[in-house]
Amino acid sequence: MQYRIDKKTGWKLSVLGLGCMRFPRNLGNTDMKKAEKIILSSIDNGINYFDTAWMYRGNEEALGTIMERNRIRDKVYLATKLPAMLIGKPKDLDHFLKDELKDLRTDHIDYYLIHNLPDLVTWEHLVKLGIESWISENKKNGRIAQIGFSFHGTTGEFLKILDAYPWEFCQIQYNYSDENYQAGVTGLKKAAETMPVIIMEPLLGGKLANNLPKEAQEIFRKTKSNGAGEAGGANEVSVLSPAAWGLRWLWNQEEVTVVLSGMNDPKQVTENCALTDACAAGSLTEEELAAYRQVKEVFNRSNKILCTGCAYCMPCPNDVNIPGCFAAYNTSYIMGWVAGMHQYMTGIGIVSLKSYSPANCTGCGKCESHCPQKIAITESLKMVRKRMEPVPIRLIIKAVRAFFGLVKKQK
Repeated sequence: MQYRIDKKTGWKLSVLGLGCMRFPRNLGNTDMKKAEKIILSSIDNGINYFDTAWMYRGNEEALGTIMERNRIRDKVYLATKLPAMLIGKPKDLDHFLKDELKDLRTDHIDYYLIHNLPDLVTWEHLVKLGIESWISENKKNGRIAQIGFSFHGTTGEFLKILDAYPWEFCQIQYNYSDENYQAGVTGLKKAAETMPVIIMEPLLGGKLANNLPKEAQEIFRKTKSNGAGEAGGANEVSVLSPAAWGLRWLWNQEEVTVVLSGMNDPKQVTENCALTDACAAGSLTEEELAAYRQVKEVFNRSNKILCTGCAYCMPCPNDVNIPGCFAAYNTSYIMGWVAGMHQYMTGIGIVSLKSYSPANCTGCGKCESHCPQKIAITESLKMVRKRMEPVPIRLIIKAVRAFFGLVKKQK
């Protein structure tokens, strides 16, 4: 495992961090047995940066329980987040932090973030509520070690936020498919001048790992690589997975401190950790960098809606399965309409008591106000329905639901 130094604290942070949002779930709850295996495997393989949030309901409690049971709190740097969008009055600040400390079974947070700080206006609202003095107080009493923010917004707003407070770290979305999106490479370089930068969505919610078009996979396969793959062999292109290529692109940049990966299987932990020792900053060749440019072009051409599946848009008040609809829509372009339709029929609950079709959308806009990617969700759902539910398919859906006694009026 490679480590990069937080120059503000001197702490050595593993270049690969565990993003806990995507722990395996069972009947809607965290699968504790599987989550524990992932956590212990991460520590055994040298990962020491764990990221969670109050908004990932049940996640902090699961992580805290497992850390306490295995007595491993002192082996990790723990990061969690204050839900900025839920702060309406000063006492809310203490309420959420106390709740998090209790669930995490700890008396301090190593890296505490203002969650999803999208613009300067939101920060100024928090300042009026006294967040600056609150941060100072909790740093003095030891509850918070380092203060930072996570960001989903424009480059301009990111730069404004950087200058608005003496932040000690930040977290941004960044990957080879959208390096000029949100904070982007401009924001990365500016922030890295004074603080550690933590990367989220390195594989765009898994799309750069599991849903990479075959044409793009072939580009990577044919490219001579100097990196070690999961099997440990140098210059063996076949052993480098699309996920490995995605992570290596980030580690190649010295401005990147930690890359978070939402690993949901111990095997993924082992494979990703095996990559880190061969991925020093500046190690990619020009041939490899050219391959990324080609793959990016193919990927962005195939994925029509750049949804990461984070589900911040959910729950929909009208029961639309927004991430599921977008995933199936993209699949229909990447793997063909039939494959996409099979995924779509499952996602919209064709034989469920409720319909989760985009036909249910009323255009209320609630989802768009929460989307970190700023997707025009209402219009995108219209695109989805046009492609995935042409008139003949609508009639088939209606007939199937009628057969099962599940008919529901649709627009």
